[in-house]
Amino acid sequence: MNQLTPEGSSIINQLAHRYHFSFDAVCSLLQSVINGNGSMAQFNHPEFGGSGQWMRGGMIMVGDMFNNQLKNSISGLCQELSDLVASQPNLLQKGSFQSQSQGSQQQNNYSGGQQQQNSNGPSGPVSLFVPPSNTQSANWWPAGLQFPSSTGAQNNLRYAYFATIHRLAIEANGHVTLYDTLDHQISGFSQQQSVGGSLSFTSQYGLVDVNSLPVISVDNVPMDAKSKPVQQSAVPNKPASSHEEDIFVTIEKLTDLKNKGILTDEEYNAKKAELLGRL
Repeated sequence: MNQLTPEGSSIINQLAHRYHFSFDAVCSLLQSVINGNGSMAQFNHPEFGGSGQWMRGGMIMVGDMFNNQLKNSISGLCQELSDLVASQPNLLQKGSFQSQSQGSQQQNNYSGGQQQQNSNGPSGPVSLFVPPSNTQSANWWPAGLQFPSSTGAQNNLRYAYFATIHRLAIEANGHVTLYDTLDHQISGFSQQQSVGGSLSFTSQYGLVDVNSLPVISVDNVPMDAKSKPVQQSAVPNKPASSHEEDIFVTIEKLTDLKNKGILTDEEYNAKKAELLGRL
């Protein structure tokens, strides 16, 4: 996800506190709502009971299907995030987001013409994300790829995923690499929290290392067959091992302890980093 502004971080923190989710979980759901163009979200996070789906208008499905309290919390959070991203210029594709407003719907502080208040009154709309610098191109990926299905940034790395043409562009250390995503249906990305940490993605085959994909080009220079990674066949990658699943379950338990105030933020972040480092 793109870098949040201080105001954007404050809003996400408020939502996380109000709905009793972690900051990371709300950021994950925000990216899912953006990917769904504000009207839907396909998410996968331990705090949300695993994978699920939300659609504007009331439809909600979660892995823990009988947990109505969790459903209501995720649905309310998605609705507020949907209203929030609708107020951001150029964040959604034009013409595909329809705002629905009914008297019985919950009102919130982040919908429509969201404004920041000061002693002299409203000071204009709040921007969620830091805009790209003048030296950065808005479309940094190779020419001809047009509109990505999803984009994001983590640390000094950013990606653009083009689902319809099975392509993934990643910019790291000033170089743009274009990958063939084969038959993967990518639903999320994660980066190891270490220097030079590799990027992984989640598909129908589980957690997959980006380096296992065939390379199409680097900085618009086509790669020949000899330059491609060894693992370039369409054979599905193995799902995440039981060891990895145990780590994610442990992180979920730690998140619950932090939300209950048993662990401090420092203790939680330190233990989470340690567990992620074992992947």
